[in-house]
Amino acid sequence: MTTDNNLTEEQKQENANREEEAKQIILGVYQRTMQTLQAEFENYSVEGQIINNGNYGPLYAFQLTDQAGHIYSCGFFINELLEKYRGGGDAGEWLSSFYVELMRGGESRPLPQPPQSEDEAKQLFDGHIVPHCAGALREEFAPEQVYVDLDIHEQAGPVLEAGFPSIKEGNNVCAMPFHFLLTLYLLNRDPADPLVQGLYKIREEHGLE
Repeated sequence: MTTDNNLTEEQKQENANREEEAKQIILGVYQRTMQTLQAEFENYSVEGQIINNGNYGPLYAFQLTDQAGHIYSCGFFINELLEKYRGGGDAGEWLSSFYVELMRGGESRPLPQPPQSEDEAKQLFDGHIVPHCAGALREEFAPEQVYVDLDIHEQAGPVLEAGFPSIKEGNNVCAMPFHFLLTLYLLNRDPADPLVQGLYKIREEHGLE
């Protein structure tokens, strides 16, 4: 009985240690990103927040404000930030590229408002996200024909599929869950990007340029 109690206490302590370690990692990524953005954009004020997402865990949103009061907000997943900080390229250049893109229009770009109902979410997908992704893919791979359609995945639920009808053998389709595309949109990120990357990977697998 005593041994069982001791094991339970040990397990509790291990869990507490893991939680504390996770908190330190989350906070460390936040602080490093704040510092990186401030170094890249010296004439802007930088603010940030950590958002807990039920599907993707900690998300980070950072806002740059210029002297005229224009704001530019963009969000990131913890895994992609950790990858950049652990040697996946120039983190500062990568981070700043998203804000440079937002600034090109010259107008403030705060984070979009999340849809407040299923009808609003459907309207957002049908009216913006799906047409945007389809247009971006067809422009990226023109004159190659690109297939874009909606489907239901057993585990992921509704997905947006894209592929190459010209590829007859092997894998010719990639798919992204709606909730992932919506998360990207709400972070002021381009939801077409992962589909573009997925199709380039398919072409690479088939030895196509």
